Amino acid sequence: MKNEKLTFKELAEKVIKEIGEPLTPKEIWDIAKQKDYDKLSETIGKTPWNTIGAHIYVDMRDNKNSPFIKSGLMPRRFYLKDLPILTNKAINKIEEERENKVSGDSKKYDEKDLHKFLTYYSYTFKLIYTKTINHEKSKKSGYTQWLHPDIVGILYYFKDYHEKAFDIAKEIGSIPIELYSFEIKKELNFKNIRESFFQAVSNSSWANEGYLVAATIFEDDEFYSELERLSSLFGIGIIRLNINAPDSSDIIFQAKYKTNLDWKTISKLSETNPDFEDFLDKAIKAVKIKDINKDVYDKVLEEQELLKIIT
Repeated sequence: MKNEKLTFKELAEKVIKEIGEPLTPKEIWDIAKQKDYDKLSETIGKTPWNTIGAHIYVDMRDNKNSPFIKSGLMPRRFYLKDLPILTNKAINKIEEERENKVSGDSKKYDEKDLHKFLTYYSYTFKLIYTKTINHEKSKKSGYTQWLHPDIVGILYYFKDYHEKAFDIAKEIGSIPIELYSFEIKKELNFKNIRESFFQAVSNSSWANEGYLVAATIFEDDEFYSELERLSSLFGIGIIRLNINAPDSSDIIFQAKYKTNLDWKTISKLSETNPDFEDFLDKAIKAVKIKDINKDVYDKVLEEQELLKIIT
């Protein structure tokens, strides 16, 4: 029997019917590839799942007899009208299974392991020196719950400034450094994104740039749209660490640069945490002598050393 080409709409309907569960466009495409249905699709672009989603939305909008319906699951998934109605219990079970699947790889490493990957990325590609802030050393109080970032960073401009320009910059209070705040999560998904952003916003007000960092970021158009919205709204950047290929880590959304530092919060951080106070002491010394002691910052591992952490 000769295989006939499937439209994206037909492909989506076929996959959802066979799986019997609500699916995102990305999930539809991934399953289609597993079953070799992608070879039957009408065309293959760089993001075929986006095309699938667009075709389903248009069909639901313009075709009163569309077989598709939206499910109540987040992120937005599509289901078929003629499939059994899902109970709340069934929906919860599907969500739990998917969450476990997404979290599977992250169980191979600890959140603290990601500090080493961020240190590597920050220094190798941005020349940012980082220092881990040990929360256990902080003076305990309700106010400081989300005051401290996981890692702080500093970028020096010694090589970019002529000696006289550097001295003048210091005299007028324009210190040629940039400060960074990093909040690290093993993964970002719909369940933790709002709390993670609130935490990143809370502990990055003092820095020039604040970032939310994760190794696993849920792959879904709706989720990425929410990431972009929150990043734009709060000025927090997003960094994705690639633990399998550290050199491929990247900034998904750039943080908004803040010219004025929050000195009140910097003072509070110094009073509360000795690691942060030491971080500032070393920064002051480096600026004074125009030299950087790399040994006072987190050690930058070689790429091969990093890969051994997760194997």
